[in-house]
Amino acid sequence: MSDSLRLRVPPAMEPVASAWQDAAFGRIARRSGAPELDDHASVVLVAGAFDGLHLGHQRLVAQALADSCKKRVPCVALTFDPDPSEVISPASCGNRLLSTHDRVRGLIGLGVDYVLVCTFTPELAGFEPNRFLDEVVLGAVRPLSVHVGTNFTFGNRGAGTVQTLRAAGSTRGFDVFGHELLRDDADVVSSTRIRALLSGGDVASAADLLGNYHYVRGTVVHGRGEATSFGFPTANVTCDARACLPAEGVYACYVYHDGAAWPAAANVGAPPTFSGPRAAFLEANLLGFYGDLYDQDVAVLFVEWLRPSRTFESIDELERTVLGNIAWVKRHLGDKRIEVRS
Repeated sequence: MSDSLRLRVPPAMEPVASAWQDAAFGRIARRSGAPELDDHASVVLVAGAFDGLHLGHQRLVAQALADSCKKRVPCVALTFDPDPSEVISPASCGNRLLSTHDRVRGLIGLGVDYVLVCTFTPELAGFEPNRFLDEVVLGAVRPLSVHVGTNFTFGNRGAGTVQTLRAAGSTRGFDVFGHELLRDDADVVSSTRIRALLSGGDVASAADLLGNYHYVRGTVVHGRGEATSFGFPTANVTCDARACLPAEGVYACYVYHDGAAWPAAANVGAPPTFSGPRAAFLEANLLGFYGDLYDQDVAVLFVEWLRPSRTFESIDELERTVLGNIAWVKRHLGDKRIEVRS
């Protein structure tokens, strides 16, 4: 396996064994071997939307884990399904960098013992901050400390802030740590910034902020078959409409399935040469793959933007260009199956 793939495999890519239990206003996932979480258990809590599990999220979780080790209590991550922005401002919310399932797997993969997934509804959005704390948080766990980013808000219209949380903690018996947001030379590392990079096709810069390749999951379906006639297998992948695909174009990728990955050149968006009334899709040309992926779930990891989508004058011109894309992938990512290890 190449060093680049080892460094860029997302925390949620490898399966993490977990079990679920019901909780007030949601469910709790627990890591393999962890007992059911008692609602009176003392814990360290880390809270956030965690969309993308980018480097800032990873640092926040690491700070909470260090605190939980010091206090010798479990670490619990609180997150939401759906993302609060999808309920509060659906017209302006961005697509999901990670599904809820992958956020849970990723958080457990980072080391937390439990993930409290709060079902976010319009009713819950109307809770005043103290009611949210008393019914949602304290109805599920008893935090000794709470870790959040300095921009964390909660309760009706975001009325609850870190200062509100700290005041509430002083009367409810928990400490509050508001951590400064991670910054690079350009700006704060944020999910919004990563979505903007993806919308411009800059998957490499997005990976720098994520700490791993951005990926989407989907199911392989039957396609047109043109690429197969060029001499390499094609996976036509349908994705959740809420998944955050990068801008239309052609990308160097890895296609991951069942513990292995294959280098690929992938087209995002309906290809203009074969125009027609088709919805946008993802079509990946795999290198070194032999077998059948139809109806199988895969993940496509975006490594590098190669070129924009464009119309070709002939099939010959299209084939020459596609083979050039494949050659780039061979040079930089290889042309064989890669066994992936977390």
